[in-house]
Amino acid sequence: MGIILFLVFGIVVGFIARAIMPGSQKMSLLATMLLGIVGSFIGGFIGALLTDSRVMDFNTAGVIGSVIGALIALVVAGGVFTRGRATV
Repeated sequence: MGIILFLVFGIVVGFIARAIMPGSQKMSLLATMLLGIVGSFIGGFIGALLTDSRVMDFNTAGVIGSVIGALIALVVAGGVFTRGRATV
Protein backbone atom coordinates (compact mmCIF):
# COMPACT_ATOMS: atom_id res chain seq x y z
CA MET A 1 0.00 0.00 0.00
CA GLY A 2 2.92 2.36 0.65
CA ILE A 3 4.16 2.15 -2.95
CA ILE A 4 0.71 3.06 -4.33
CA LEU A 5 0.47 6.09 -2.04
CA PHE A 6 3.99 7.14 -3.04
CA LEU A 7 3.05 6.96 -6.75
CA VAL A 8 -0.18 8.91 -6.18
CA PHE A 9 1.77 11.51 -4.19
CA GLY A 10 4.24 11.74 -7.09
CA ILE A 11 1.41 12.43 -9.55
CA VAL A 12 -0.07 15.14 -7.31
CA VAL A 13 3.30 16.83 -6.72
CA GLY A 14 4.12 16.62 -10.45
CA PHE A 15 0.81 18.23 -11.41
CA ILE A 16 1.29 21.02 -8.85
CA ALA A 17 4.83 21.71 -10.12
CA ARG A 18 3.61 21.77 -13.73
CA ALA A 19 0.79 24.16 -12.77
CA ILE A 20 3.19 26.54 -11.02
CA MET A 21 5.83 26.51 -13.78
CA PRO A 22 5.03 29.03 -16.53
CA GLY A 23 4.85 27.79 -20.09
CA SER A 24 3.73 24.54 -21.62
CA GLN A 25 5.27 21.24 -20.55
CA LYS A 26 4.37 18.41 -22.87
CA MET A 27 4.62 15.44 -20.53
CA SER A 28 2.75 12.19 -20.21
CA LEU A 29 1.13 11.03 -17.00
CA LEU A 30 4.08 8.70 -16.34
CA ALA A 31 6.59 11.54 -16.86
CA THR A 32 4.56 13.74 -14.50
CA MET A 33 4.61 10.99 -11.88
CA LEU A 34 8.37 10.53 -12.26
CA LEU A 35 8.81 14.31 -11.99
CA GLY A 36 6.92 14.26 -8.68
CA ILE A 37 8.89 11.31 -7.35
CA VAL A 38 12.24 12.88 -8.29
CA GLY A 39 11.03 16.16 -6.79
CA SER A 40 10.13 14.37 -3.57
CA PHE A 41 13.64 12.97 -3.27
CA ILE A 42 15.26 16.32 -4.08
CA GLY A 43 13.01 18.13 -1.60
CA GLY A 44 13.58 15.43 1.00
CA PHE A 45 17.34 15.72 0.73
CA ILE A 46 17.22 19.51 0.90
CA GLY A 47 14.92 19.30 3.94
CA ALA A 48 17.18 16.74 5.59
CA LEU A 49 20.18 19.02 5.07
CA LEU A 50 18.42 22.02 6.63
CA THR A 51 16.66 20.21 9.49
CA ASP A 52 17.27 17.10 11.54
CA SER A 53 14.43 15.11 9.95
CA ARG A 54 14.87 12.00 7.83
CA VAL A 55 14.52 12.05 4.03
CA MET A 56 11.47 9.76 3.95
CA ASP A 57 9.50 11.49 6.76
CA PHE A 58 6.05 12.77 5.76
CA ASN A 59 5.22 16.24 7.04
CA THR A 60 3.97 19.59 5.74
CA ALA A 61 7.47 20.89 5.09
CA GLY A 62 8.15 17.72 3.13
CA VAL A 63 5.19 18.37 0.84
CA ILE A 64 6.36 21.93 0.19
CA GLY A 65 9.92 20.68 -0.29
CA SER A 66 8.66 18.07 -2.74
CA VAL A 67 6.97 20.72 -4.86
CA ILE A 68 10.12 22.89 -4.77
CA GLY A 69 12.22 19.86 -5.68
CA ALA A 70 9.88 19.04 -8.57
CA LEU A 71 10.19 22.63 -9.81
CA ILE A 72 13.98 22.30 -9.69
CA ALA A 73 13.79 19.00 -11.59
CA LEU A 74 11.43 20.57 -14.14
CA VAL A 75 13.82 23.48 -14.77
CA VAL A 76 16.79 21.13 -15.13
CA ALA A 77 14.88 18.75 -17.41
CA GLY A 78 13.61 21.66 -19.50
CA GLY A 79 17.14 22.95 -19.95
CA VAL A 80 18.53 19.53 -20.84
CA PHE A 81 15.81 18.47 -23.26
CA THR A 82 15.48 21.78 -25.12
CA ARG A 83 19.22 22.35 -25.50
CA GLY A 84 19.47 20.13 -28.60
CA ARG A 85 16.59 21.82 -30.46
CA ALA A 86 17.24 24.65 -32.85
CA THR A 87 15.23 27.80 -32.20
CA VAL A 88 14.07 29.81 -35.17
